[in-house]
Amino acid sequence: MSGNRPIKFRILEILLDGKERWNYEIVSKIQEEYDMQGNYNRDSINFDIIELASGGMLKDVEQKVDEDGIYKKSFLLHKYVITDFGKARGSDACLRYV
Repeated sequence: MSGNRPIKFRILEILLDGKERWNYEIVSKIQEEYDMQGNYNRDSINFDIIELASGGMLKDVEQKVDEDGIYKKSFLLHKYVITDFGKARGSDACLRYV
């Protein structure tokens, strides 16, 4: 469905509904949609999320240590929500909530 769209655009698109999501939820959805299995791809997608947050398009609203190994054991998990700036940039890129 979304495999042709740049990953960062797809991340914004997933969050356009305004709901808060954990990084591992976003990463697993992207991995499935783009057929990107493995730890390297997992971490690469997570880095894309971090870049969007550092650019002001996503806001980090909660953190917790991954004690259960959902993403990566002892790793710090982050919950994100899209910002108004992210919504505006997504609109500029003709993204829509899917």
